[in-house]
Amino acid sequence: MTDSASTADSKQQPIWAEISLPRLVANMRQLQQQLAGADLLGVVKADAYGHGAIPCAIALVQAGAQWLGVTSAEEGATVRAALQAQHLTARILLMRCILAEDAEPALASNLTPAIAEPAHFEALESAATKLGLKNIPIHIELDTGMSRQGVSPQQLPALLARFTATSPLKLEGVMTHFASAEEVTAPQNLDQIEQLAVALAHIRAAGLPLQWLHAGSTATIDADVALPALRKLAAAAGARLMCRPGIGLYGYAMELTGGAAHVRPALQPVLAWKTRILALREVGPGARVGYNGTFIAPGPTRLALLAVGYADGLRRSLSNTGDVLIAGKRARIVGRVSMDVCSVDVTHIPEATVGDEAIILGEQGTEKITADDHARIDGTISYDILCAIAKRVPRLY
Repeated sequence: MTDSASTADSKQQPIWAEISLPRLVANMRQLQQQLAGADLLGVVKADAYGHGAIPCAIALVQAGAQWLGVTSAEEGATVRAALQAQHLTARILLMRCILAEDAEPALASNLTPAIAEPAHFEALESAATKLGLKNIPIHIELDTGMSRQGVSPQQLPALLARFTATSPLKLEGVMTHFASAEEVTAPQNLDQIEQLAVALAHIRAAGLPLQWLHAGSTATIDADVALPALRKLAAAAGARLMCRPGIGLYGYAMELTGGAAHVRPALQPVLAWKTRILALREVGPGARVGYNGTFIAPGPTRLALLAVGYADGLRRSLSNTGDVLIAGKRARIVGRVSMDVCSVDVTHIPEATVGDEAIILGEQGTEKITADDHARIDGTISYDILCAIAKRVPRLY
């Protein structure tokens, strides 16, 4: 991937990741186009899914993103400081339950908290009073059926009653999260939309104005099935609809079942993960490779030792099953992936030499390896693969 990464520094690295900020922005544009009038909140939590929260947040806001999503007050404060240093402004939503001690730092950094429990209201109200703040915008997360975090429709009226004229907190938005968005025809999606409608009726009955209704992830945008119902609910509530894509920004989307993908084909992976050949050796037939000798050379075999292991985030499940790209060809990982290195079979790549690049994730020639490929072998999802790339792997932008 050469469209944005600074490859000059990569010559000094045995392992690195190249992050294409132009691809990130292009993915955001694709998602915005599919939203057609609804707003987009760019999720940069978990260090932007392993891509680097600060560079990604800055690029997204420079490209027009008005909302970002983070996990914690600490994460949000870091992003806020980085934006301010660039004279950039954006709303930053705290997407996870906060602890009482996080309330004051969150408000001090001008973050927008999402309340999921009555205790959150109390902590935020106390912190706002202590800081002398008023009219603090609050979003309520609604548990519409995922049973993870959020206020149930039954608990909602009592919480809404706490937004009084004397409270320093004001209701600005409500949010929910779909548990099965990639399963287009799942009955749970309809159930959650119905529960969301019940909650919005409670808000109307309480006489509280609502500015934002936000629900849905990349899969919701990709499927474009729930969006009409969400638009209708937002319009009835006098609110603006917003969706919160995360993985789509970074070039991936869950595979849909029961529906056609609208965005996924146009998304481009933002991260390319690369390493180098440290050494080469020839072994004879019957030679055992790596811990416990799980690979036995079937004949004369040429091995390349790569500077990547499970401490860098390379899954151990790729042992004897995964590939890398060298000289535009696939080379199988042989033997068990070690902590800091792994071996690959380059018998069929005679031109391979010490110092050559090996692509762990990315493109080389006509070949490509993606986080989805690793995820299929590991029995997980692309999110997990990307987030697990270790901090010790330098990111180049």
